[in-house]
Order: sequence, then structure tokens, then C-alpha cells
Amino acid sequence: MKPGSQNDYQQRIDHVLAHVQQAIESGAEPPDLHTLAALSHFSPYHFHRIYRALTGESLGRSVSRLRLSRALHLLGDPARSVTEVAMQAGFGSSQALARVLRDWLGQTASGLRADGSARLAALARLRQPAGTAVDAAVALQVSVVSLEPFEVIALRTLGQYDTLDTVYTELFGVAAERGAVERIEALYGIAWDDLREVPRAALAFTSAIAVAGLDPPPPMQRQTWPGGRHACLRHTGSFLGLEDSTDQLLAGWLPGSGEQLREAPVLYRYLDDPEQVPEALLRTDILVPLA
Repeated sequence: MKPGSQNDYQQRIDHVLAHVQQAIESGAEPPDLHTLAALSHFSPYHFHRIYRALTGESLGRSVSRLRLSRALHLLGDPARSVTEVAMQAGFGSSQALARVLRDWLGQTASGLRADGSARLAALARLRQPAGTAVDAAVALQVSVVSLEPFEVIALRTLGQYDTLDTVYTELFGVAAERGAVERIEALYGIAWDDLREVPRAALAFTSAIAVAGLDPPPPMQRQTWPGGRHACLRHTGSFLGLEDSTDQLLAGWLPGSGEQLREAPVLYRYLDDPEQVPEALLRTDILVPLA
């Protein structure tokens, strides 16, 4: 890793957090995603992934944590009503603040106001993200590969993450009908949302098989994916660990690599059939687009 590279990335994220905290403490809305991405000098396309990898929590969760911390500070002033505290911390209503206090701390505003030591303990808990940031010292075996543009037949689905095997079966069925199974080069997936942050019922995912010359029936699409340079990290194990492994690449390898990200989706290239290979041995190449 280049000297200072990891610190540079962390300083850029800290700069973002400082702006968000300043806005919350002044009673203003936090800057939008594009403004924060510009402050960090990261592409808006990948900013949320890098932020999550380096902090261990999503930007939205950071905003909630900082707002809650602001509310706890304000609750220390007995002259302020709970409604006033909620409004000044950006929750919009005392009911919204009550829900967040219950969900995050299992406490009530009146209880925290009456118990100063509990309020201070809660503030201490909120100083750092509840999640775990990636350990950048972990050695990763990352290679830089170049892909030629390739054709796929693809299907984008919403809320079908737990039944993606049926989606790939449908794609294979089309290839089989056209006598093209032997021409399939690879299986790919694109997770448009973070499984750790978005409910499965709302998760958008594109399933694809790389095979040329097929025009599938709608809603499947024939697409040409651009290829290009990618950082490749091989993940072994459950598909549910792919997001964590992607975080490792972004936080542990990218800062010291001298590479910049390209505005294109992260690809998952599946190397094994989960019906034939035990989950713990499943191999997936994580392909992060590079400029």
C-alpha cells in the first residue's frame, strides 16, 4: 500500500462526516449525495459503496446516528420540550424521535432525560458506527483483468433475490430452446442495491448469461456489456458474503492500488453451480470496474 493512501481515503470520508454533522447541528438538511461525493472526490456512482466499506455503515444510517446524538445532547437541556428537541435534531416530530430512540437504544426521551448517566452512556455508544469497517491490513489477492465487450441475455427483477435460481433457469431455458447451451460462456449478476441495507422485497438484481446471438422473449433483453478493466477478487463461500468481500476490495485494496473506479456496475461472475457445489465452496469473481 502506498504511504498515506489509506489515511487519504479516511480523511476524505471524515471530511464528508464533518459536513453532515455541521448541517445537523445547525438544523439544516444534510448535503445531497452528489454534493457529498464531490466533497470526498469520489464518483457519485460508487460513493455509497466506498463510504459503507470505510465506515461500516450506510450514509443514511450515519445521518440517523448523528441526528440521534444531537437529540440526546438537546435532551440534556430541561428547558427544551421533547417536540422542540425532535424538530431541532431533524426528526420532524416527537413521535419520530420516540421510534428512533426505541429502535436504536430501547429507551424513551423522558427516561433518558431523567437518567443523566444513561443519556451519557447512549451518547458514548453513538460516537462511532455500530457496524464494523473493513480491516485494511488483511492481505487480499486481487488481480487486474481486462474483459472484451460481450453479449448477454439478461433479466432484471425486483424482490426476487431468494428465488434467483428460477431466473437463471429461465435464462438457461431460452438458451436450450435455441440450441445455444454449449455457447454459454459465463453466468453474471449485478446487485443494484446493498442486501445489507435494502429489504429483499425491494432489492433490484440483474441476472445474465453470457451467450452471443440470442434474442430472448421479453422481459428478457439481449444486451452488450462493455467489458473493460476490472479489479478481480475471488470470493469463496455463500453468496450472502459478496457485499462484505466487495467492501474488502474497496477499503483494503483500492486506496493503495493507484487505480480509479469507472462509472459502471460491479459484476459478480459465478463459477460454480450451487446445486452441485456445497455453499462453503462456491466461487464467485467480484469484478469492480476500473478506469
